Amino acid sequence: MSAQPKLADQAAPAIPTRHGRDQTTARRVARAIMGQLPRELRRDPTPEQWAHIGQGLLRGDEPVDRLVSWMFATGMKTARPLFEMALERGIQAVPDAPQPLRDFFAHIDARPAWVDDARMDEGARACAVAGLDGMRALLVTGLMAGYQMSAVNRTLLATGTLEKGASRRVAETTKWWFDVTSVGGMQRFGAGFKNTIRVRLIHGMVRSHVQKLPDWDADYLGLPVNQTDMQATYFGFSAVFLLAQRLVGVPLTADERDAVMHLWRYIAWVNGVAEDMLHDPADAQNSATHMLYHNLLSQPMADADSQRLARSLADEPLNRSYPTFKTLRQHTAKWLQLSLARACMDNATLRSLGLPVWQLPWYPLIAIPRNQLIHRTARLLPHGHDWLIRRGRAEQAAILPILFGDSAPAIKEVGAPHPHGA
Repeated sequence: MSAQPKLADQAAPAIPTRHGRDQTTARRVARAIMGQLPRELRRDPTPEQWAHIGQGLLRGDEPVDRLVSWMFATGMKTARPLFEMALERGIQAVPDAPQPLRDFFAHIDARPAWVDDARMDEGARACAVAGLDGMRALLVTGLMAGYQMSAVNRTLLATGTLEKGASRRVAETTKWWFDVTSVGGMQRFGAGFKNTIRVRLIHGMVRSHVQKLPDWDADYLGLPVNQTDMQATYFGFSAVFLLAQRLVGVPLTADERDAVMHLWRYIAWVNGVAEDMLHDPADAQNSATHMLYHNLLSQPMADADSQRLARSLADEPLNRSYPTFKTLRQHTAKWLQLSLARACMDNATLRSLGLPVWQLPWYPLIAIPRNQLIHRTARLLPHGHDWLIRRGRAEQAAILPILFGDSAPAIKEVGAPHPHGA
């Protein structure tokens, strides 16, 4: 394959220097994560698109950033209860609500005109159809493979989240994913909506705090939790999730895939991703995949911290609280994850993350024929699709107590949906 030309730097000097610094590796990683992309989805960004991605590294989330400034100025002991009251009961429940609080809730309560509740519910059901195998594939293709984006990892390091362990991060992220992909979960007072707003607030607090740290290299990194990195995360949960289903043989219809993308477009909007960073709904999955490819070209690839995160995630199953045959199931889950990693990453990518290259891709060889048989047979039977949804959701719910153990499920960690999936 002939070498591809390096993209010309069309951005202003103020664009963070991480932008596009590792494109040769990024192209290889993109192919590994996203499979053999059709040629039309491997088009390089135009100069305007490239500049837009670079400028996204300098953009935060203005509505929540204004709210956070007010909360810090007022004092969290006073401001946070008012925020929680407005989130749980509506802004009208807060007597004499301060204007910054009113402004933020006016923003999140004004749903975009393009949101379609029926499509979101269909997207949630499609996520349920994927079952536990769908979640397993997302954990590897989204979170583990996503740790290659070394600049995105810097926020974890700056906040000390890395030291808190992979087990809690996976549990928190899985709980959040479960909430936002529940039917009705993204309604205004649904658990998914409320927890996404809490995550958005945490991101705003992190952005405010981390950019002031003396060792935060803004010239290289840009803003913490910036628009370009948030876009990468949202595509990890949506476009990469759909690609990951092939890894385990879960067949989804074109309509289901489109509905999943519609759901995640709204989740991303609620989480503070700007409208100009969202995919085109007219060609949802292709648009998102193409935009993710452009985003990955901007990202610096794996470093030593990426290896620490990936190895920690590889060992995460060894801390799960299985009720029976605990040790056997822990080790089986670890090797299952590594077999999925082997199936979707090449040797260079695995080595860059400090993961073994000798592991055989045995689990997809089991999962693909099994899931193809179960799903395609069920869809031919009366109410078979409904059975797939109930079965898949029950599998997903059953993993939560295993991940949390004796800890209470809650959105507490800075990296709750970071980076990518669970």
